Amino acid sequence: AAARGRGVAARATGALSRWALDGIGFQRLELTHAVANEASCRVAAKAGFALEGTKRRALLHPDGWHDMHLHGRVRGD
Repeated sequence: AAARGRGVAARATGALSRWALDGIGFQRLELTHAVANEASCRVAAKAGFALEGTKRRALLHPDGWHDMHLHGRVRGD
């Protein structure tokens, strides 16, 4: 909780993504999060993941089915 709002998650996600794409050689990475989770959406965007769409009723949580945002990042982004 102490690190919230300081960009730690976005920097870590960005660094891991660069390593996976440039270091290991993955072509594509995907990240999903519940549509209602605006903080995760900001992290994905700051880490270079483009919002590609919404997967409707894609994941069952204890409170019911949730729509999920799908973000993608490809080598060269």
